[in-house]
Amino acid sequence: MAQKIGHKPRKEMIAETKAKLIAAARQAFATQGYAEASMDDFTAGAGLTRGALYHHFGDKKGLLQAVIAEIDAEMSDRLCAISAKAENAWRGFVDESVAYIEMALEPEIQRIMLLDGPAVLGDPSQWPNQSACIRTTTASIQKLIDEGTIRKVDAEATARLVNGATLSAALWIASAEDPQAVSKKAVEAFNAMISGLLREKAPE
Repeated sequence: MAQKIGHKPRKEMIAETKAKLIAAARQAFATQGYAEASMDDFTAGAGLTRGALYHHFGDKKGLLQAVIAEIDAEMSDRLCAISAKAENAWRGFVDESVAYIEMALEPEIQRIMLLDGPAVLGDPSQWPNQSACIRTTTASIQKLIDEGTIRKVDAEATARLVNGATLSAALWIASAEDPQAVSKKAVEAFNAMISGLLREKAPE
């Protein structure tokens, strides 16, 4: 019996369907906003049905969570690349934090991650991705403590304060009437605040 040509495994077909739904929803959420985006329109545009959306994501809210997870992963990759280019660990830490704040100026991140996301899913500081973010920031701060760059502070407490500051700044920028002006003020204030972690040159 001849083998069928071009038949994709079920797992691959499911992955493709989910990717199509996420891509279509991401485009709709970014351009129209979550509330205005029609499930029928963007599923049809992807050549799929509303039933496929329900099957794979449960509902529109579940699809928003998937879109946010995808954008968050892309943001993380970009931030890692920024910190990796820095001349030292401290500069990388600061550059990464500032870059996160400035990403709030990007229309897609602003609308999906910082405006619609919190409105639909609640406080971003409680989202699942925050636990991993806290762990990563804590490790970065502990490294800076160990190498003697910053003061001997509690690494986790400092990580939570830094993450809270950058998230608060991003949310402020996203909802501001003049995001560019607010971003500039937020970055200046953050740099002044974060520099307080640096060890004094004189011996303790």
